[in-house]
Amino acid sequence: MTGIIAVIMTFSIPIIAILTVHTQKLAKIKHNMTKDEITLEKLKQENFLLETEKMKLELEQMKLESPKDLTKII
Repeated sequence: MTGIIAVIMTFSIPIIAILTVHTQKLAKIKHNMTKDEITLEKLKQENFLLETEKMKLELEQMKLESPKDLTKII
């Protein structure tokens, strides 16, 4: 009986260590994925703001050119 307990204790410690290391690696991978997703969202937001500003400028330019086009037609 004590032999079985010794064998179980001998093998359970390395198995627990392997599972712990695996869990830690998964946590690091999730952490890196979350950091990458945050970076991507920041880039998307910056891109959205730039595109919005560009569209505002284009709209302003169209408004400024519009009276010129009307005078040419008349």
